[in-house]
Amino acid sequence: MAGLRSLVLDLDGTLIDSVPAVAAAVNVVLAENGRETLAVDAVKAMVGRGALATIEEALDATGGRIDGEAEDLMDRYLEAYLDDPAASTLVYPNVVEILSAMQTDGIRLGICTNKPGATTRPVLQALGLEPLFSAVITADDTAFPKPDGRHIMETLDAMGCDADGAAYVGDSETDMAAANDAEIPAVFVTYGYCGVEHDRLMAQAMIDDFGELPGVLRTFF
Repeated sequence: MAGLRSLVLDLDGTLIDSVPAVAAAVNVVLAENGRETLAVDAVKAMVGRGALATIEEALDATGGRIDGEAEDLMDRYLEAYLDDPAASTLVYPNVVEILSAMQTDGIRLGICTNKPGATTRPVLQALGLEPLFSAVITADDTAFPKPDGRHIMETLDAMGCDADGAAYVGDSETDMAAANDAEIPAVFVTYGYCGVEHDRLMAQAMIDDFGELPGVLRTFF
């Protein structure tokens, strides 16, 4: 990986499995508003485009919504999620070991996520992941969230890097579209929250375990 200078990564579904925590917070909002709660697997299909989109889809799945309803429920969702930001959230196998080794080797790491900043930074802190990253650019930090490639480019800029020697890792069609828009190599992790068939994605490589990442990156750099 001699030519790899920087690595930008998605968070949910790529580094951490946060769906149980997201589902718990969504269900608090639903129950308090007299709606049926949703199974974790149902919520899993709703994540990836940000918290507001998740709430919108949850409302649609439980009777529909009126204009502005999801926005009105955001504060309660964030409050419920932040009651314990690491509750039921797991770091995927090999993530800490691989990223720590990359950081030691001088590779700069950054997170590019459509997750709100209010939930991203507390969960990184609670899981002990925050020191690994030079920059974290959330949905609140950009006017151009994924699948817009500018979200990735803004992350690289915040890391003090550019697209030369950069790669991206994510778990969804949104991630792969953003990486291709930014014109940097995209690695797709198959264990995440993707909502489409994997062979439809514009990924330069696919891995089933985060431990496979260094070997794949060596084929690019």
